[in-house]
Amino acid sequence: MNVTLAVKQYVTRMIEDSGPGMKVLLMDKDTTSIVSMVYTQSEILQKEVYLLERIDSQNRDNMKHLKAICYLRPTKENVESLIQELRRPKYSVYFIYFSNVISKSEIKALAEADEQEVVAEIQEFYGDFIAVNPHLFSLNLQGVARGRSWDPTMLARSTQGLTSVLLALKKCPVIRYQLSSDMAKRLAESVKLIITKEYELFDFRKTEVPPLLLILDRSDDAITPLLNQWTYQAMVHELLGLNNNRIDLSRVPGISKDLREVVLSADNDDFYANNLYLNFGEIGTNIKNLMEDFQKKKPKGQQRLESISDMKAFVDSYPQFKKMSGAVSKHVTVVGELSRLVAERQLMEVSEVEQELACQNDHSSAQQKVRRLLRLPGVCELDAVRLVMLYALRYERHSNSALPAMMEELAKRGVSEKYRKMVHSVVEYGGKRVRGSDLVTATDAVAITKQFLKGLKGVENVYTQHQPLLQDTLDQLVKGKLRDAQFPYLGASSLRDRPQDVLVFVVGGATYEEALCVYNLNRSVPGVRVVLGGTTVHSTKRY
Repeated sequence: MNVTLAVKQYVTRMIEDSGPGMKVLLMDKDTTSIVSMVYTQSEILQKEVYLLERIDSQNRDNMKHLKAICYLRPTKENVESLIQELRRPKYSVYFIYFSNVISKSEIKALAEADEQEVVAEIQEFYGDFIAVNPHLFSLNLQGVARGRSWDPTMLARSTQGLTSVLLALKKCPVIRYQLSSDMAKRLAESVKLIITKEYELFDFRKTEVPPLLLILDRSDDAITPLLNQWTYQAMVHELLGLNNNRIDLSRVPGISKDLREVVLSADNDDFYANNLYLNFGEIGTNIKNLMEDFQKKKPKGQQRLESISDMKAFVDSYPQFKKMSGAVSKHVTVVGELSRLVAERQLMEVSEVEQELACQNDHSSAQQKVRRLLRLPGVCELDAVRLVMLYALRYERHSNSALPAMMEELAKRGVSEKYRKMVHSVVEYGGKRVRGSDLVTATDAVAITKQFLKGLKGVENVYTQHQPLLQDTLDQLVKGKLRDAQFPYLGASSLRDRPQDVLVFVVGGATYEEALCVYNLNRSVPGVRVVLGGTTVHSTKRY
């Protein structure tokens, strides 16, 4: 159940199946992102792929000495581009791989276009999604809904993406969905339709306990995407924006030219891999240790290169030193910029109040703290609106609601009307009327006891008190206690035993906080493996 490995193995097989010799990798906009998440350019270069090109690029040269590996989504545009390509081939031979199921009629059209017989093979390799972490994937889709219904093209794309994950992981699942969401039900039915239609593809070896696909809706927990995060990967995404493992640092004051865009990939960056889920305080300590380690290993300016063996030792260690030097400057820059933003935007104070809104039940204290922060000039527009949104969701029906006064404060601050309207939009999207679950109030005795015990024990960290609703949902699921009335099975099949392989998909997008939940669950519950996916991975801005 490792989505990164699944896509990486597909790409490796494509390259290996084309045999020795110089190659060009021909991709589209989507597959370029898919491949870049699992392979760096230097890694691909080592496999004799000397050129990366887009199928829609008009000015490609004829290079008959190169083999072409085509990795494309099976869209009408791509098939048409490929037909044109095969009529006037620019390369000696073509190995064609589609990232999802392609129709027989389209294969026939490609065969008819291949008059010069340059196509060596056509295959389906199901990497039609972005592998973010081993247990997290995204479809990179924004604006999937029209009101409370699917945009039809987005439903089709989400179905393709989700079925491709199932095929890549070789799973034919039992499906459950969130009853309160029509969009979750529609997607569940659409995926089931494809599994039935393409039953031969889904004919995997049966396991004792069938895998489970659980489809949820973001609107059931509108709070999680609004909270500031304090673990490394989540903070980078929230404050700097992580786009296909890339961060744009061009706006950072005094940034050097070579650090304007940096890549953060756990596959080939040890520091990032080891600190992905650590909190900001621990990262600060670890970056200091990294610097000290670097200082010890750094070649001394006065190092004497007297003998040939001295020179050889220096040259041998230099690539490693250079790599380490790059990693140090990159992470020092990123962590430095995160620290600057935390201080500038007073995020420690803001986050403490956010956590109180999400986890505590003291209306008087909450509204006073929110209003105090709204008056601070250092709190930026986004954070001010975020606090009011959280207050509106938390105390939506409170008899003494201070929401009108807070909306006035926002207007006084000069917050744009567009942002102010979003407060009401978020309540419409994820308020009490819509939610299928009890997001913010503990009603049953068990939940109240849990909250009471949590209060007695105190909190290890005031900035990380909040637990996403997904944690409770998964906890119930692995104990076999997730209620059928809220999360029914699609069709006649159901699970008698507790599930072992679980794929959770969030319509409307997942978050890095939820990914951390899944990571911790996979480590702490033996025999259960969970993968999380969403139409996108949110930051507050994107949400």
